[in-house]
Amino acid sequence: MSQVLDRVRDAAGMALVADVGAVIEAASDMSGRFRGGGRLLAFGRAEAAADAAHVAVEFTHPVIVGKRALPALCLGADPSLLPILGRPQDIAVGIRPAAGDLAAARGLGMLTVALTADEECREADHVLPARSGDPLVAREIHITVYHLLWELVHVFLEAAV
Repeated sequence: MSQVLDRVRDAAGMALVADVGAVIEAASDMSGRFRGGGRLLAFGRAEAAADAAHVAVEFTHPVIVGKRALPALCLGADPSLLPILGRPQDIAVGIRPAAGDLAAARGLGMLTVALTADEECREADHVLPARSGDPLVAREIHITVYHLLWELVHVFLEAAV
């Protein structure tokens, strides 16, 4: 059983390596929004709501000395708050969003980022899939991706100074 899980993880990890350009593009666009006074609004469906909270905490409470705090809010599992709280310069990050969850945010002009488990998400500007049918492995990939986004956003922000 362990060898099967290792192969599933390895395949998902290698797929992430192949998709790293998309992660870099998303982080670059996100840093532009933060430079323009934008905030990150994160939400997740079902158990992904906990990941949305983790994303918001990562951006507002950096654990690395010298990294600045960036404005972020967790909407929990309620993407219906995006049109109420969102502004055009903001970033909406949906973890495992359902079809239509990011439509209102995109309509407002927000940058939209979707961390999916390989589902389509037509209303997202950036779709960052965890290419695994195993939900636990997909969640591991999402955790890796949002930590990469945090780090790369800071790299882009520091490069612009």
